[in-house]
Amino acid sequence: MDIKCPGTELRSLKVEIIKCPNCGYEIEIFSDEMKAKCPKCKTVVFRENIPSCVSWCKYAKECIGEEKWRQIKDLIETQQQKLDIKERLLSEMMNYFGSDLKRIEHARKVLLYAEEILKDYPQANREVVVISAILHDVGTKEAEKKYGYTNEELQAKEGAIVAKNILQKLGIKKEIIDEVCNIIASHHTPAEINTLNFKILWDADWIVNLKDKVVINDKEKLKETIDKIFMTDVGKNLAKKIYL
Repeated sequence: MDIKCPGTELRSLKVEIIKCPNCGYEIEIFSDEMKAKCPKCKTVVFRENIPSCVSWCKYAKECIGEEKWRQIKDLIETQQQKLDIKERLLSEMMNYFGSDLKRIEHARKVLLYAEEILKDYPQANREVVVISAILHDVGTKEAEKKYGYTNEELQAKEGAIVAKNILQKLGIKKEIIDEVCNIIASHHTPAEINTLNFKILWDADWIVNLKDKVVINDKEKLKETIDKIFMTDVGKNLAKKIYL
């Protein structure tokens, strides 16, 4: 005999209202959904808990037994912190910068190039690079707030503090947080750190910044600059492909 779980019935689902962290729009999300897209600004917004019948269905414990129910509950809590960390961080970053679309777009571009470079470096720590790319400039806003202006030194100093708070809230492992904060605190001073993860972030950031910091009309000089500044062969080749 087929047994139908009563929790799968539409009437058992619940609708919650969550606010978009980017624009404040109130979004409807069902109890079996993990995320929803804001109709107003298109930001992907995540619920606090992973959708699972164990999380929201009143029949779950009775259905699968208390021991199994508790095991799955513990597993959900562990996996929650690992789920779609890139999207969760992008949402956090956008919420932090608010209406500062220039810095949001900069972070997204750096992430795009970092992921492109990562394809050729499987030995790199993807999690560290992706997180660093998304959060590398978060210190600018805090520096302006504290000191009324920002520069590379203040941006790096304040950025490590802001990033640490964001990552601790998301439950990221301490060793990941430590390396990310080290990269952020050093991403304008390459002599301080020499890891592959740092080099990928450095090159991705420079690909985005090159047109604003270097005269790109002189192709010969630009080629020399790229060869001198960039730290990975893949980053160099990508920059040359874009600008030369």
